[in-house]
Amino acid sequence: MMKTTSHEPNAIHMPPELLAAARQAAEEEDRPADELVSDAVRRYLQQRNGGEALQPNPPQAKRTLLDLFEPIRGLDVEFTRNPSTARPVDL
Repeated sequence: MMKTTSHEPNAIHMPPELLAAARQAAEEEDRPADELVSDAVRRYLQQRNGGEALQPNPPQAKRTLLDLFEPIRGLDVEFTRNPSTARPVDL
């Protein structure tokens, strides 16, 4: 049973076992569960409407290392490491 409530207009409730399966599948595909469910509903509606495609959500851009480190830009952070403490090597 899926239902929405007036308190949560964008929420869809589903049986716990179905939600767990959706979350597991999304984790295996390395994407958000809401994206997986949206894709499934979109495909269902496309089949139901005789193949008329609905516009998918634009794919989320992959984050780059620049995006990852943007919050610390400008901070005085040193990214050096200590020399290796492994066995000595004669050159």
